[in-house]
Amino acid sequence: METKPLIVERSYNAPIEKVWKAITDKDQMKEWYFELEEFKAEKGFKFQFTGGDEKEQYLHVCEVIFVDPPNKLSYSWTYPEHNDGYSVVTWELFKEGEQKTRLKLTHEGLGSFPKDSPNFAITSFTEGWNFILGESLKKYVEQDINQP
Repeated sequence: METKPLIVERSYNAPIEKVWKAITDKDQMKEWYFELEEFKAEKGFKFQFTGGDEKEQYLHVCEVIFVDPPNKLSYSWTYPEHNDGYSVVTWELFKEGEQKTRLKLTHEGLGSFPKDSPNFAITSFTEGWNFILGESLKKYVEQDINQP
């Protein structure tokens, strides 16, 4: 049975260009997301990073599959140690004013990951994305909003 995609939406008090740069510039990504050796928002670009919890870290191997700046970015999201799993993360940005952006993140294919680990449970991904989008990215893109 295929799991419904996980969808998380957030709005930011930041222009769409700033949010796009935050999700596509490797130097900015390390400030709020994961540290990537290299990243290019180009179809076919492959990248990887390590992430997890205090007990276990997982190698994530990804490939950019769609880019439409500054509106949409999609990439595959796999774990080489778990060959059967394949998912896709899609970031969609919507301009809602000069200084406001709505982000919709869709993570599809989560049901393809191992069922025997709580780290691969939908609740774990939901908590992770809610933290990343609701706290980390929000703080990052809104950090200098009230500064001259």
